[in-house]
Amino acid sequence: MPLLTTAINPDKVNCFSSRRSVVHSAKGIIASSQPLATACGLEILRKGGNCADAAVAVAAGLSLTEPGNTGLGGDMFCLFYNAKTRSVHSLNGSGRAGAMSTLEAIRKELGLLDGQVGEIPQRSVHAVTVPGTAAGWVDTVKKFGSGKVRFEEILEPAIKLGEEGFPVSEFAAALWRKHEDLLKCASPNGYELLKKDPLAKDGCRAPYEGEIMTNPTLANTFRQLAKHGKAGFYTGPVAQELVKVVRNLGGYLTHDDLRHHMETGTEETEPIKFNFKAPDVVEIHGQHMSDKSREGVDVWVHPPNSQGIVSLMALGIIEELQRSGRVSNFSLEEHNSARYLHVLIEALRIAFCDAEYVSDPNSSKIPFQNLLNSEYLAQRAKLFSSEKAANLFPRGILDHHSSDTVYFAVTDSDGNGISFINSNCNYFGTGIVPKGCGFLLHNRGISFKLQPSNHPNILAPRKRPYHTNIPALVTNTSDQSLHSVFGIMGGFMQPQGQVQLLLNQLVFQLDPQAALDSPRFCIEYCKMPINGRYYDTVYLEDGFTTETVEELSQLGHKVEVLKGKSEDFCGMGQIIRFHVDAISGKTVWSAGSDQRGDGAAVPLI
Repeated sequence: MPLLTTAINPDKVNCFSSRRSVVHSAKGIIASSQPLATACGLEILRKGGNCADAAVAVAAGLSLTEPGNTGLGGDMFCLFYNAKTRSVHSLNGSGRAGAMSTLEAIRKELGLLDGQVGEIPQRSVHAVTVPGTAAGWVDTVKKFGSGKVRFEEILEPAIKLGEEGFPVSEFAAALWRKHEDLLKCASPNGYELLKKDPLAKDGCRAPYEGEIMTNPTLANTFRQLAKHGKAGFYTGPVAQELVKVVRNLGGYLTHDDLRHHMETGTEETEPIKFNFKAPDVVEIHGQHMSDKSREGVDVWVHPPNSQGIVSLMALGIIEELQRSGRVSNFSLEEHNSARYLHVLIEALRIAFCDAEYVSDPNSSKIPFQNLLNSEYLAQRAKLFSSEKAANLFPRGILDHHSSDTVYFAVTDSDGNGISFINSNCNYFGTGIVPKGCGFLLHNRGISFKLQPSNHPNILAPRKRPYHTNIPALVTNTSDQSLHSVFGIMGGFMQPQGQVQLLLNQLVFQLDPQAALDSPRFCIEYCKMPINGRYYDTVYLEDGFTTETVEELSQLGHKVEVLKGKSEDFCGMGQIIRFHVDAISGKTVWSAGSDQRGDGAAVPLI
């Protein structure tokens, strides 16, 4: 019996009250961070396309309406649920370093001496790896699409936005203004992503909220991609300008690198999963409030080079702590309590200690299946203490907190679902814009290590870097029916957010919108030890009680409460849940969109 065969929370027993209502649909639904991009996808669903077709339309729309976070100059990943076969498929659309991007060459360019520690600067041209988005979009439609709509039709709504213009939303406008100088300085062509204004310095500026913004050069690039497929991006005029601007700034990408990705870049990988049995929630009178099925759910993520395995390891450690009796059942009153948060924080800290294994599996041996082994998880769980924070040093990196990515979810009337993520890495990536193309180049290469030489993520030619992006999807273990499509954007916040969102639903029975709106925490590590210890900071959003803050501090956590907007730390997410109406037998989608962003969940009618 599936975990959800009746309406979500029929009695509305919520320990957290959301400001928004859940959005429901019997035909399909899209949840993204930009309503205009969502409208692009709905147009494709109305034409008979499925969720994969619509997802590419949404991604293209987001490239215009939220260019700081996503675009053709970045990477993508997706998970696709096929309702007919009840199977999950994954597509890795991330790019690789150029063939000439050797460790020796980059270290020399950065002026690093032998043995000297160094990193690729965030806005450096050397942080540009081959953009994988364009090929990923084409392959998403080819492998998972309905076949009922042409690729030209899928990109047409976004092309109209670029040519005819669109009003800029609140959060997007704020980010644009914050990075205006980057666009003006990183390359000669940044004006293509700015609004012309004769009264502004340099004759252009970032658009304000509610102003009409056009991007005809990006619309033209979309037309090239629509007409010629991958070749429209990785060869021809677009490729010419991309290579030219990188080479002019001292980078190493070549036409051979672009052609290589066009031919071999997007990879259909084997998704990894963890069968999770959520800890029981016991009401104060002893009534069990958790899902009655004890078979649990299968949580699916991308394999490395995505960091999705960190989410699964944390869930495995939490399950082991509950199974072994080291953590007793939670009451509904304990949602976001210090005891509950301590379990999640410590499980994630332990999981992040193994994050260094997240790397390109084609370039290094990754024992990721061993990391999910029950014996190994039980061993790692022994590091947990209910009385104090452990002195842990994650060998991975945990110093990047922001929401500089887009995540969205799409489902259709046939029961299919897709979990989709697209990213520039940092906000506006490198800021480098190829002339006449209307998009900027990402800086995912900052995840490469420049020493030691045996590090799994050491820079090497034609190698994929560590990727923070994690689309997620959940199926019911009992029959592999779809449970939910969900994800959260924001660097190393992604596995932290995923664990919190999932447990909000499975343990505390929050509906999708309440699960998103509930206050979150974010862990960040310092890079240098203080008195021999690598202290982390646990950032808490507004909404946690003073008692919770004080108790976490007493457990040894360094706590800082975030005031005001916190999306830079705690990310933004989307959730779509599935259930079957008990009387009519019809499929119902129930969705939420994070209040920390500009978006909304919108149903197909």
